[in-house]
Amino acid sequence: MKEVELEDALVQQITKLLLEFGTGFAFMGRQYPIKVGNRDFYIDLLFYNVKLHCYFVVELKTVDFEPEFAGKLSFYLSVIDGELKAPTDNPTIGLLLCKGKDRMVAEYALQDVNKPMGVSEYKLSNQIAKELRDKIPSIEDIEKRLN
Repeated sequence: MKEVELEDALVQQITKLLLEFGTGFAFMGRQYPIKVGNRDFYIDLLFYNVKLHCYFVVELKTVDFEPEFAGKLSFYLSVIDGELKAPTDNPTIGLLLCKGKDRMVAEYALQDVNKPMGVSEYKLSNQIAKELRDKIPSIEDIEKRLN
């Protein structure tokens, strides 16, 4: 099953889904667009709970849980808190619906999501250090060997 098919099935039965979630849920949209920097992202399903006064993000996966899914969901929660959440709203809640999960993998993936982390860029260089030039074959040597 593809994610879009799963979304279609959920949207077709939105009333049933909302009742299963509990009372107070309002459907905000599917493939809800958010722009961060120069990039567009799409939240699978977005709800707002009027009783809890918070947004509720649902990320759908048709495969077993992978640790990187937690990072994506955490990103969406941060964006909603930063862009949509009103000062009077509570923090956004996230739900990751997967085909299956290994409980230990999921626990470790979610255990310390608030640990300090950073992101940096790297650049590849066209220059080869002088001390390495004699130790690796030239492009011409490689081309000769390939021919």
